[in-house]
Formats: sequence, C-alpha cells, structure tokens
Amino acid sequence: MSLTTGIVGLPNVGKSTLFNAITQAGAEMANYPFCTIEPNVGIVSVPDKRLDKLTEMYHPKRTVPTTFEFTDIAGLVKGASKGEGLGNQFLANIRQVDAIAHVVRCFDDKNITHVSGKIDPIEDIETINLELILSDMEQINKRIDRVEKLARQKDKQSIIEFSALQKLKQAFDEGKPARHVPLTEEEEAAIKPFNLLTNKPVLYVANISEDDVASSEDNRYVQAVKEFAEKDGAEVVAISARIESEIAELDGGEKKAFLEDLGLESSGLDRLIAKSYDLLGLATYFTAGEKEVRAWTFRKGTKAPQAAGIIHSDFERGFIRAEIISFDDLIAAGSELAAKEKGNLRLEGKDYVMQDGDIVNFRFNV
Repeated sequence: MSLTTGIVGLPNVGKSTLFNAITQAGAEMANYPFCTIEPNVGIVSVPDKRLDKLTEMYHPKRTVPTTFEFTDIAGLVKGASKGEGLGNQFLANIRQVDAIAHVVRCFDDKNITHVSGKIDPIEDIETINLELILSDMEQINKRIDRVEKLARQKDKQSIIEFSALQKLKQAFDEGKPARHVPLTEEEEAAIKPFNLLTNKPVLYVANISEDDVASSEDNRYVQAVKEFAEKDGAEVVAISARIESEIAELDGGEKKAFLEDLGLESSGLDRLIAKSYDLLGLATYFTAGEKEVRAWTFRKGTKAPQAAGIIHSDFERGFIRAEIISFDDLIAAGSELAAKEKGNLRLEGKDYVMQDGDIVNFRFNV
C-alpha cells in the first residue's frame, strides 16, 4: 500500500533534518533556502510493540514490520501560488502526497536564519495555508464557469459538481481550507479528481530546541501551534529534529537509555510515524508463524478478501474464509493453542471488516 506523508514548511525550519532522522536516507541539509529542490522519498518501519510481543511468542526465523513513506518537499515562500521561489514545483509535489506533516520552527537561534527574519510559527502556518488555498482557488475558478453552463442545462452530475464548487469558492474567499467544507458524498466524489491541496489531512510538527525536549509544554511557540491546530481539527507533535537525528543513529539499548535520560517513553519520531499512520486512516493486521511474523497495512473499513489481497492477489481471488484471533485475546491466553482452546479463534467470511490487531490466517483456493 503506497501512501505517503509530505513533510512541508517554509525554508530552513528543519524539514530535511527531520527527514534524515526519520529515514536515515542522507538527504542534503544546509542553512539556506531551497536546499531541497527535488523531493526526497524515504521508507520507514512503523514502530509497533505488538510485533515484538508476537516475535517473543512465535520465535520466527524473521520478523517484518510494516512500512510507511515520507516525502521531503522543497520549502515554500510567500507568493508560491504565483510561481515565487520554487512555488510551482512545491505545489505540484504536495499534490502527489496523501497527507501533510507541516513543520514549523518553534525555537530561537540567531545562527540559523529564518526566511521572514523572525520566529512566528502561526504566521508561518498561515503563509503556507494561504498559498495552498490560492492554488486551489485558481483550480476551482478555471472549472466553475464551464460547469455552471452544464448545470443550467440540467446535467445531473454537473449540478452536483457546481454545488460543491460554489461551496468551495465561498470557503476559499473566507480563507478556509477545503477540508472544512461540509459536502455530501456525491459532492465529495465530484471534486475528488481535483486532488485539492487543502483537502489533505494535516499534522503539525513543532520543531523545538534540544533544551525543550523534556518540557515542550512550556514552549510558548508550541502552545500557540496547539491552539491553532485545535481550531483546525488537527494534532501537534513536538519534536527536536536535531535530537531525533542523534537518536536515529543509536541501536535499541542505547536508544532506550538516551530516551530515559531525556525523561521520554518514546522518541518524537515514533510518535510522528504513528500519528501520520493514523492520520491516513491506516491500521495493521498480522500474520504469525514459525517462519515469519509480519505486519500488514490496511485502510480502516477494509473487508477480509481485500485485506487478503494485500498479501497476494490470489488470496483475494480465491478467498474462502479468514481465521482470526485478536492480539489482546492471544496475549491474554498466552499462546495460539490456548487461545483456540478458549474459543478465541473466529471464522470470518467475505463481509468481515478487518480490525486493527487482528492476527489472521487466510484460507483460499485458486
């Protein structure tokens, strides 16, 4: 399942530093705007303690986590929707991602320049949001006149689309993103091909200094971002990109000790990955045995045959049933055999909606 979260923000807010920490992919970093020109793409394993528990239980020959994709996109400047800076390329790259991790600078450092000359995360957020709205507005304006003519001719699909476009135009005029516009299911389907920038789910990433890692709640910039995000219906993850870069280079034991020294239970990156995963409505099921314990990504609401197809198309085509034990039932029982003896093994058919944490054995015949 190829879904990606784009890491966006103004130049010099720490996007590439954060991307390096996430993927350890070696994206170029420098203290000047437009360091990132072509988007860097990296794959990261999704941290999941349940996978560790299953590995302890089954002792497989290998353990395979599920993965998630991040894209580091060039920094945007005011006027991007009119082609300023790398605006056109930036906006085109954002259109290709499924969700947005919006990095904002929440620390003071005279040695690191800021494109606007001052630290104001809300102004930074509003700068990018405005450019995304202006880009979407341009797209809507190109379409609305033509659709209005067809709607007047009583074309049913055009009437639905025109209604949606009118709502969006009003919202954009008021400075509101598309994701805040209430649309019917038919209207949502009508505008889906536009792949609107402001319709993508957003997660705000507050990049803080090393000194604020253990006490980000006291950072006035972070508090301002949280207040803004609450109104936007979004979440905030506070991260020190520089610290996360150091953590990413440590092995398991060293990483745990380092986090304990900082007074943290998990790294900021683990929280960012988990929230990005959830932002896209993703969940995980597992297959487990002596040969392999593996995590698989699926969209929430996926039915069993389609989930089986994630492993192989033959599994979906010849689906018979799914044998399922929930992770919690398995752990409570202590073993797969004990779980079966307690009646925790369920046989589910084609209409079963997969649940996060399901441990599955698919039966199929091709």
